[in-house]
Amino acid sequence: MEINQQRKYMSWPILGFLVFVTVIGFENIFYPFQNQGLSVVFSWIFLLLAYIIPYELISAQMGTTFTENGGGLATWIRRTSGDTFGYWTSWMYWSSTLPYLIDVANSVIVAMSWMILGDNSLDKHMSSTWFGIFTFAVILIFIVAENLFSRSLEIMSLLGGAAMFLMAVLFVVLTVFGVMKGIPSATHFSWSAFKPHFSTHYFATTGLLIFATSGAELGATYVQQLRNPKKEFPKSMWMLAFMTGFLVIFGSLALGVFFNANHLPDDLKMNGAYYAFQVLGQQLGMGKVLMYMFAVAQLIFMLAQLAILIDASSRVLSADTAIKFMPKWLLKQNKSGRPIHSYIFTAGLCLFLLLLSATLPNINSIFNWLLNLNGIVSPYKTCWVFVGFLALRAQQEKFNSSYVFIKNKPLAMFVGGWCLLFTFICATMGFMPQEAKFGTTAFVHQLVMNIISVLVLFGLGFVMPLLARITNKES
Repeated sequence: MEINQQRKYMSWPILGFLVFVTVIGFENIFYPFQNQGLSVVFSWIFLLLAYIIPYELISAQMGTTFTENGGGLATWIRRTSGDTFGYWTSWMYWSSTLPYLIDVANSVIVAMSWMILGDNSLDKHMSSTWFGIFTFAVILIFIVAENLFSRSLEIMSLLGGAAMFLMAVLFVVLTVFGVMKGIPSATHFSWSAFKPHFSTHYFATTGLLIFATSGAELGATYVQQLRNPKKEFPKSMWMLAFMTGFLVIFGSLALGVFFNANHLPDDLKMNGAYYAFQVLGQQLGMGKVLMYMFAVAQLIFMLAQLAILIDASSRVLSADTAIKFMPKWLLKQNKSGRPIHSYIFTAGLCLFLLLLSATLPNINSIFNWLLNLNGIVSPYKTCWVFVGFLALRAQQEKFNSSYVFIKNKPLAMFVGGWCLLFTFICATMGFMPQEAKFGTTAFVHQLVMNIISVLVLFGLGFVMPLLARITNKES
């Protein structure tokens, strides 16, 4: 009893910020804006109502149904569909975080360059090779830091999540203030500007919208740290939905004020957020103050993401995976309970992706390719959330869910099926390169890179059970 009284619990608002850090940041609204222009507002509203809110409330039901294990999504699938599917879920979940892990490390370098240089001249001071070396160094430093500072995860997630959300709110508020003061809009706002142009390219880029808002289920790996998971976890998911909806809709509208949606910079995905705060500061007579404020907030935010991604994804891989599928050495934990060998394996696969990206011509193309790769692997991973939900509702008599998303079973199955089908189609369409024209050498090059990356990341999952049979017998 004395031990339980001394136990430190995580509050649901902190969990909300922690998941928000992994789900979306201010820079995430730039990727879809560059691909779809102002019509992305329509896409965001549609996704928020038809996909994002159902997805996060489905995660809330799954998370409150299975509170006794630490594996999150892997636990959900194991309990509803068996060990084999649970293993595949944990593997795909873990491997799909690696491109994003590299992307976040890239963003750390970019944020530091804006803080030091004050502009977008990083590619003039650093080659693609050194960009990759520094990115890998950042990942290694954080793997070491994860094992030295036990409370860093919670503190950084609170600081990073709060700082990024406040900067996003500040950007929207100052934009409205500027428009009222007569700042001219770079984009002509009309109904036709918001009208989506449905095409192969449009649907191929929708995977990035899913990637930008996925990750709600990651919070389930921390559900045991809540005082009352069955009541507090759904609150975290509603908080996440509100913050996400505000950021993507109002943030995209604000971007239309400062960027001509029909003529966007090629490096908008990498530097767009800094451009936005730089222009806003100049319009309000504040110089580069807002840009530097954002660069600091972005750096803290990205460092928090690195800490959470390395920790949570490795826990998903090792916490609740059947031993017969994984070599024991990969699941081994140190004295602090951290899966140290999973960290090392993470670093190795990150190095492979960095070497593959080195075949691209410049830093901007590397940054964009890694983002687009996330638009493939992340939605494929998210499909398992809906598979688990469908399996849960199909046999709901076996489970006790304190929170139920849509009590009507046929309607719940329909919504879960729709989310699964939509996610799978967007992921598959994402294989098409988005910055290169069809039929060009660059298009073929990136298409081959996409295929190789997915085959390696997901294909190694076939190898692990074979290694387990050999090494586990020997030990």
